[in-house]
Amino acid sequence: MFSIEQTAKILGTALGQGGDWADLFVEETVKNVANLSDGKMKNVAQHQLSGAGIRVISDHKEYYAYTNDLTEMGLLKAAKQVAEAVPQQDTKGPIALEPKQVGLAQNPGASFGWDERIALVKLADQESRRLSSKIVQVNVDLMDEVQTVLIANSDGLFREDVRTRGRFGVTAVAADGDEKQVGYESPGSGRGFDFFRQLDVKAVAREAVEVAVKMLDAEYAPQGEMTVIIDSGFGGVIFHEACGHSLEAAAVAKKATVFADRMGQQIAASCVSAVDDGTLAEEWGSLAIDDEGTPTQRNLLIENGLLKSFLVDRLNGERIGHKSTGSSRRQSYQFAPVSRMNNTFILPGKDRLADMISATEYGIYAKKMGGGSVNPATGEFNFAVSEGYLIRHGKIAGPVRGAVLIGRGDQVLKNIDRVSNELKLAQGVCGASSGWVPVNVGQPAIRVQGLLVGGRSK
Repeated sequence: MFSIEQTAKILGTALGQGGDWADLFVEETVKNVANLSDGKMKNVAQHQLSGAGIRVISDHKEYYAYTNDLTEMGLLKAAKQVAEAVPQQDTKGPIALEPKQVGLAQNPGASFGWDERIALVKLADQESRRLSSKIVQVNVDLMDEVQTVLIANSDGLFREDVRTRGRFGVTAVAADGDEKQVGYESPGSGRGFDFFRQLDVKAVAREAVEVAVKMLDAEYAPQGEMTVIIDSGFGGVIFHEACGHSLEAAAVAKKATVFADRMGQQIAASCVSAVDDGTLAEEWGSLAIDDEGTPTQRNLLIENGLLKSFLVDRLNGERIGHKSTGSSRRQSYQFAPVSRMNNTFILPGKDRLADMISATEYGIYAKKMGGGSVNPATGEFNFAVSEGYLIRHGKIAGPVRGAVLIGRGDQVLKNIDRVSNELKLAQGVCGASSGWVPVNVGQPAIRVQGLLVGGRSK
């Protein structure tokens, strides 16, 4: 990419009119995608993205420019544009960079050809249709990418990283007359090409098909406040959306979260502990270093109900007086970084799921969660249940559909009374001011008292 001398020159130019510090993010990404729909290959493509973002911080204000011109002249031009936007101050002396490479041992694996990609996609389509005559539509998506980055700043940091990811998704639509239901399964990994070679594509298709077909015959879910058991894996999306975003320093700095002044206080039931961990090996949301070059770490957010930490990037950390937690992320060089989640999940408890169900007189078992929406400032949310079951007298009484879970993140945390002992993570993509980034959500099964269930009636 760039030498130490070139990088120092670019950063020095960015600070030409002054500023507290500057950083540089250079990216080269190759992404391969294959999509099948209605039995036909719809999209087979390779996308390449390269460019750099230059940022100057002055008096806790951010000045940012980006360019896809990766020549030294192109970056010096962008650096000068940023410098001209900064109110003039005393300039800094020469910048000395100390090279330190992190993450370069990561390997995307053996070569992975287009014939292999297309064969996997077609196999998932064939398996989905074979499993049930009620499947009327199948969409299959495959994505693999390798991102190489260089991150440097005016404090002397100079780091490089190579990041690999792969994801495979199956959407199955089942129909019976006018009634249609959808099943979706989409595992992902930070292992790159080897992930696909080890993936059980037929099992992924089976999971999607079973949900779609099963929900065709389900009754509509009851409505009102009741006990809800939310299963592991993607059930953690509620914690991610309704609580995790509220713990990001960008929201804390603006006082746009109910948790801004709650550090050290009880914000959840004593059975709840939660972490965000960017260091988990080969996980979808993991990074060796964040997008400011800080090594990721395991951040204990909640311990036995007590708020222990926020997720902090450098700029917002300076604004609120906290050190970076290795939580600065961005979609690409076209976005300035900000505090974001990596792999965020509630830690295992001591209960068994079967015991939690048997101890519930009446309620809903949300085995799989779907999409939803949340107000980050208040934590108010609503999320659809894509696979749900009625619990009656401690037993599963049958499948239900149309359930929507409605509540507030801070209230739900306090109303969790049981946490199972089996943790599972699930892959997703999270959108915020710095674009879309891959994240893991997760939890053991949890039981929530008095959660409002909405939906529709026949």
